[in-house]
Amino acid sequence: MGMNYKENEMLMLSGIQHFYFCKRQWALIHMEQQWKENIRTVEGKIMHEKADDPFIVETRGDIVIARSVPVSSRKLGLYGIADVVEFIKTEDEGIVLTKKPGLWKLVPVEYKRGEPKNDDRDAVQLCAQAICLEEMLNVEIKKGYLFYNAIKRRIEVNFEDELRNTVKKFAAEMHQVFNDKKTPKCKREKHCRACSMEDICQPKITGKRIKVNDYIKKGLVEE
Repeated sequence: MGMNYKENEMLMLSGIQHFYFCKRQWALIHMEQQWKENIRTVEGKIMHEKADDPFIVETRGDIVIARSVPVSSRKLGLYGIADVVEFIKTEDEGIVLTKKPGLWKLVPVEYKRGEPKNDDRDAVQLCAQAICLEEMLNVEIKKGYLFYNAIKRRIEVNFEDELRNTVKKFAAEMHQVFNDKKTPKCKREKHCRACSMEDICQPKITGKRIKVNDYIKKGLVEE
């Protein structure tokens, strides 16, 4: 049986996509409490306005839609908000909803500003939400969706073992880095140019590894 994190050890679930993208970015935001807006983060906030309307539940036929659903997992040590959770009526699986006959399966939906990524950072965040919901409601969730505003459509994400293991791996690493209280060193990458934290991180400077002797020699030559 794995360990359960205490309430004061819980980390923000939304940080797992930052951690996937760049461990240093995650540490600057979630450990050093630094944040800088850019056009992408501003557009992201606008994109979430429709989803982030707490406690509103809609019913559309055999689908019940809940928005801004609080989620948490003591096993992952993560807590956060799921943009949307759809409850779809089924015949033989799911949970019971108050004042709603039948069984209902859960399908989490996460809204994203741009286009689908070339990596799994968004899928990892969505899967983490699903694992939280499974733990909270003692139910199995097989899939969810990522809605990308740039293409105006959903992408299906299946919560298979490989993705679930990635979530567990990153969640454990996040806690390890947080407990060590050491911001990871910078490594200059192409994606640094699009990062809202570039000016704070300063990858051009912090990413360079110059030996002390070489630095002194360089200074003497310049003089």
